[in-house]
Amino acid sequence: MSEQDEKKDTQPGNQKPLLDLSKYSIDPNVLKLFPKAMASKLFALPLYLNGQVLFAVMANPQDIHAIDKIRQLTKIHAIIPMFAPKEDILAAIDRHYGLQEKVTDIVHEIQKEQLEQVIAEPVKEAQADLQTMAEQAPVIKLVNHVILRAVQDRCSDIHFEPDERVLRVRCRQDGILQENYVFQKEMQSAILARIKITAGMDIAEKRKPQDGRIRFHLESKQIDVRVSSLPTQYGENIVLRLLDKTAVRMTLPELGMDGETLERFHKLIKVPYGIILVTGPTGSGKSTTLYASLNAINSVEKNIVTVEDPIEYDLELIRQTQVNPKVGLTFATGLRAILRQDPDIIMVGEIRDMETAEIAAQSALTGHLVFSTLHTNTACGAITRLTDMGIQPFLIASSVVGVLAQRLVRKICDHCRHEIKVPPALLQEFGLPMHTPFYEGKGCDRCQQMKYHGRTTIHELAIISDEIREMIISRTSEEEIFKIARKQGMKTLRESGIEKAKQGITSLEEVIKVTAGDADA
Repeated sequence: MSEQDEKKDTQPGNQKPLLDLSKYSIDPNVLKLFPKAMASKLFALPLYLNGQVLFAVMANPQDIHAIDKIRQLTKIHAIIPMFAPKEDILAAIDRHYGLQEKVTDIVHEIQKEQLEQVIAEPVKEAQADLQTMAEQAPVIKLVNHVILRAVQDRCSDIHFEPDERVLRVRCRQDGILQENYVFQKEMQSAILARIKITAGMDIAEKRKPQDGRIRFHLESKQIDVRVSSLPTQYGENIVLRLLDKTAVRMTLPELGMDGETLERFHKLIKVPYGIILVTGPTGSGKSTTLYASLNAINSVEKNIVTVEDPIEYDLELIRQTQVNPKVGLTFATGLRAILRQDPDIIMVGEIRDMETAEIAAQSALTGHLVFSTLHTNTACGAITRLTDMGIQPFLIASSVVGVLAQRLVRKICDHCRHEIKVPPALLQEFGLPMHTPFYEGKGCDRCQQMKYHGRTTIHELAIISDEIREMIISRTSEEEIFKIARKQGMKTLRESGIEKAKQGITSLEEVIKVTAGDADA
């Protein structure tokens, strides 16, 4: 929907509930426009500024008196009222204003002298005091604030990074790390101890890496947090991986797969047996695509079993197994055990070695459909990777039925997107007609001046045809296999990205950056 259409559809009098307030992250500077008491009294909430226009959600967009009060309070004349139910607005007010208690105010509640006393004591003597300090209200409030704010900002990771003089906190939003907080060094022990206590980790052990887990609910969402600690020069580095359980219910189209690639992939995942691989670098959304694929074919008639490291999302009707090397449960041993469970479909979290790859291939040849991931840049590169592992070409050719390579690209913010002119030389380089429209974001309060809001996927799907099988067996080069795959309809990652850029979903700059090094290959 264009900005003009949105304004038209949200004028007073149109009370169709268009907004899901749980998905909005409101800039703190926008919330300062009017206080919580006024928001609760008017059943209204400021959402974002676009230039000199304020978009505000109201339980009654026809309330002219309330709109006038908002104008007087904010000193902004142009108000665009949008509709949401009263109970949703009240919940959003409590959520957003509750998080606006400034970190500095919380920090001031933490007694520096007590912290310094805890840190100065030996580890054994200070353990009880450190636990007590970590469980004090200000520390709890501070850690909760950081985590909840990151969740609302759709961050995927939170990094607590000890430096020589400070504790730095950076969050990864839409794939980009940003510095969010810098705390005094004296607060480091209490903050990190609080995280470790909540995650069920040993606060006395600081010499070796640990893993933990935190689960909590935020409105209708269940958030699963994977916690990892690593000893470093200036203290334990702790990273929190935020997993939104609702993401597992997303479909392939919602993840960004569309057009001919979606049609071909839907046919591929319905084959009775074979190996389907999803490839890409770490953080490219491979696991989420596998989960969406399993959901697309999941039913009571099929026995689906997985072996994962770690189990990121819980899936209904699917038996999921966690890798545990300490007791000898690896991908290979887990896969062997799964074959005795009468499976129809198997998912192996990742093929890392020759043993796992061979068992997966043999499973496919005995009538099972196997899903897995590989770390390769391109779809055709998966063949080379399996060969390098030591897998015989005839085994690859007879078992692999398709490879999907993918990347994540940032989506242009809908509220500040505008058309731009691309230099003719660049259009010529990509073989595009002159005056092909492309878009970018200007930066607004809705996207926190980042120009982007959210991410989507771009894909490259290689179907293993009879001709390609013969090429694999004869050890034909990756470049030659790529040429045949292109003739048979494979769209490259860059072509997939350019299609989304032409539609205004992402920017040409983002596509070039993400596909650098593997365009046309």
